[in-house]
Amino acid sequence: MLDDVQNRLVAGVQNLLINCANCQPGQRVLIVYETEKDGYYDPVFAGDVVKTAIELGFDVELYGVPLNKNVTDPDPVLSARIEAADCAVFLARLGDQIRFRTKTCTTTQVISYALNRDMMVSSFGVANYQAFIRLKALVDTAIAQSTDIHVTCPAGTDYRGTAADFNPCGGDTTLKRFPLSVFTPVPAKGFSGRVAQVGFLTGTGSHFYTPWACAVKDTLFVNIEGAQIVGFEGSDNDVAVAKAHYEYVGALYEIETYGVHSWHAGIHPGLCYEQEAARHFERWSGGAFGNPRIMHVHTCGGYPPGEISLNVLDPTVRLDGVAVWDHGRLMPQRLAGGAALFNEFPELVDLFEQPQTAVGQAPCGRLAYA
Repeated sequence: MLDDVQNRLVAGVQNLLINCANCQPGQRVLIVYETEKDGYYDPVFAGDVVKTAIELGFDVELYGVPLNKNVTDPDPVLSARIEAADCAVFLARLGDQIRFRTKTCTTTQVISYALNRDMMVSSFGVANYQAFIRLKALVDTAIAQSTDIHVTCPAGTDYRGTAADFNPCGGDTTLKRFPLSVFTPVPAKGFSGRVAQVGFLTGTGSHFYTPWACAVKDTLFVNIEGAQIVGFEGSDNDVAVAKAHYEYVGALYEIETYGVHSWHAGIHPGLCYEQEAARHFERWSGGAFGNPRIMHVHTCGGYPPGEISLNVLDPTVRLDGVAVWDHGRLMPQRLAGGAALFNEFPELVDLFEQPQTAVGQAPCGRLAYA
């Protein structure tokens, strides 16, 4: 069993450094890890990656950074280390915080959403990165070509529109995501309707403020028209709490309080997040979003990813009437080119037929605040 875990760890690190970062043994890899021991990244995980990368023949340097709750560019020392490396891998929230910022050098930079050894050795870390590059391209193309995109969920979401100004050939982040687990965010400007919220509202990982989450006790409906939230519906308490939370965060960063930027759903059925979201909302937000059972809408701020995330469990996303996401299950075979993708990467068949279902839900099966 230990040998199998070690073999899968090697496969995961190879997937990260070779299939994703396009590095080769002998090149210099900088591993940026977070020095806080608060349970976001497993504190021993960086050591696992370093040891394995060295065994694979990479020249590895380890660099620790503290958590900065407000998004900021890397300090000059770290920037110099990144520029001197062939690849920089972030096992730190800093990578997530700067993923939309303009790169200042040509070094390949990757943010790992495998947060510990278990995630790296699972099908989430081991499944061929290039297969998900292909899948993302198929999804992006299908979204761009659709004239009617309709999102629903069991809680009552009814959100509909077209992907105005969506560029399937454009990038969405300046750092590479590993594993690749979402498609290019769809601009919200072409959509309207309501998004149902159950359990809580949370941040997006851009800034870390307090409180970072607020409770939704019943079902809260967030009414959206294009790039704006235009109102809330639900119990008096939930509506008051949501308004207060948005006003607080909007004023804190002097941003467009009720702005809506974009949305996306997960595409990686190998992602398993077994810890209840309420145990660590920040970790959940950065660790569970890539499973197809989760859809995010980026709000509060007119920039990606905004500061407050709307979270939809088990979305159905119909592209011109075809349920490509069907109650939280992604069906690549319903996409043009999906059958060819499965033929090229046959290991994907079992992965999509038997997807992981743990995404941080409480014992009741729903997302919950406590």
